[in-house]
Formats: sequence, C-alpha cells, structure tokens
Amino acid sequence: MAEKKEREELLQRAMKACSGREYCISDITALLERWGKPDEETLHWVLDRLVKEKFIDERRYSRAFVLDHFRHSHWGRVKLNMALKQKRVDAAAIASGLQAISEEEYLEKLNSIISDQQKKIRAKNRLDLKGKLLRHALAKGFESHLVYDAINRLVDK
Repeated sequence: MAEKKEREELLQRAMKACSGREYCISDITALLERWGKPDEETLHWVLDRLVKEKFIDERRYSRAFVLDHFRHSHWGRVKLNMALKQKRVDAAAIASGLQAISEEEYLEKLNSIISDQQKKIRAKNRLDLKGKLLRHALAKGFESHLVYDAINRLVDK
C-alpha cells in the first residue's frame, strides 16, 4: 500500500487531469500506471474517489467521445461502438452515448460523406463507383443497410 501522501498526490494529479478533459476509467488507469506503478489498492482507491466526486463519469465520457468523433472525424455508430468497447466502457454508457446523435443528423452526415467522396472518386463505371463509395462509408463505421440506401439514392439520381 502506498503512503497516504503518495496516494493523495496521485489523486490530486488525476483530478487535475480529469478537470482538463473527459477520461474513461481505462484511460485514467493507463495514465496512473504511466505516472508510477500504483498497487491495486491505491489504484482502486483513486478510481473510486474520482468516480464518487464525478471527475470520471462513463456516460458523460461516452457522450463526449461519440459527439466529438461523429462531428469531427465523421465516424458512424459501428466504429464508435467498437472504439468505446476497446476502452472497456460499459454497454449502458455506450448506448447512452450513441443516443446523443439524432437520426436526422446521422443520415445527413452519411449523405454528406458519400456525396463528398463521390466528387473525388474516379470510377470506370457506376458499379465501380458504388463499390468505392460503399467501402469508404463502411470504413467510417456506418451501418451497411443505411449505406446501401444512401448510395442507391445519391448515385441513381
């Protein structure tokens, strides 16, 4: 067990980091381990305090992560879901975060991505164009049925 002073210093440092931006539990755990290898008891004590004092909130983190990556990196729900799972965010928090995107905004973003990409692509024929657009939108993490509908609507105009 770390000394009380070391524990408090670690907690203060973590609180300062959390007040600057949103972190999930796994990110803070990695940060604490990078600063120095705290024992299990100290690690749990710091994490518990951060959660109790609302410095860490997985739902708040999930919402911020989803909105940031959706609006700035143009990620779809599939990619957002996988990224949050990799960070070991719980399923309820992920679902809550994904609900922050309205269906209308989501479809507008998908259509925008496809039409922007359509202007950049050189394709031999319509089938080739559709394939390239499909791969691009799926790589961004949009659901296949929505991508098919959007591509057919935009390309077949």
